[in-house]
Amino acid sequence: MPHDPALLAETGAWVRKAAEDLKAAELLLGASPPLELQGAFHAQQAAEKSFKAFLVWNRHHFRKTHDLAELGRPCVQIDSTLGQVSSRVAPISGYSEQSRYPGGWEEPSLDEARQALKLARELFDAILARLPTETKP
Repeated sequence: MPHDPALLAETGAWVRKAAEDLKAAELLLGASPPLELQGAFHAQQAAEKSFKAFLVWNRHHFRKTHDLAELGRPCVQIDSTLGQVSSRVAPISGYSEQSRYPGGWEEPSLDEARQALKLARELFDAILARLPTETKP
C-alpha cells in the first residue's frame, strides 16, 4: 500500500531541515577559526528535527520544545531500539539556547562541539534508517 503523500512530504521536510543543520554544524566547526558554540547549536537542532521527523512519521503529536530527552521518550516507546542513541544525544539539549542568548554559559570546546555533531549524526542516521526512502534528502 502506498504511503500517504502528505505524511511523506511533512516527514521529508523535517528530515531535510535536520540535514541542513548537520551541514551547517560541519561548516561552522570546519571554519577557521571554528565556531564551536554555533556548531553545537546546529548539532542540537539536527537532533531535535530528526526526532520530530520520526514522531511526525509515526503520527505522534509533540509540543514545541528543544528538550531532546522529552522528544526521545516517545520515539523510544515507538521503537525501543532507539533507546541508546536517544540517551546519548539528550545531554546536548542545552546547546539550543546557549548560542542564541548572552549569559553565563560556558562555551563548548571544539572537542565537545565535534562530539555533539557526532551524536546528532548518529541519531539522524538511526532515524533515517527507520523512515521510508521517499523521505530521505
